[in-house]
Amino acid sequence: MKNIILLMFLFVLSSQSLRAQLTPGSKVYREIVKADSLLFKEGFNNCNFEILKKITAEDLEFYHDQGGITFGKEAFIESTRKNICSISYKPIRKLVEGSLQIYPLKNNGKIYGALQIGLHEFYAQEKDKAPYLTSVAKFTHLWIKQEDSWLLKRVLSYDHRSPKE
Repeated sequence: MKNIILLMFLFVLSSQSLRAQLTPGSKVYREIVKADSLLFKEGFNNCNFEILKKITAEDLEFYHDQGGITFGKEAFIESTRKNICSISYKPIRKLVEGSLQIYPLKNNGKIYGALQIGLHEFYAQEKDKAPYLTSVAKFTHLWIKQEDSWLLKRVLSYDHRSPKE
């Protein structure tokens, strides 16, 4: 009997969480995908620091399982400049297709933020070589809505693994 009650409870919880996740066609989902694209395709892959300045909160907190903690927009941008954009090869981030989950955060029924969870791959592009996979990692981003734009406020980057693991 206890097992049946536990199974029913887990079913209710899982069905509620499925309803809370945004669908790819929803407006907020599309907005977060666009913000993610700006962050990684422009900021990370193309070292566009002006874009990074526009989409990150002043009090950004970035928690990385290998690189430690970075506090603040300026420290984050400087870290990106030093650790991503000034190395001997070109790092490229790709979102793993089908891994993205986005959950709205509401206050009195109004969306003020979104939680983005996913899996991404990192590649190295060296001169005259094909890009090759260097690592895979999980991420969780907290985006806060300010007027008509989204700001990256908190980042968890974890479970980095080499492709051989």
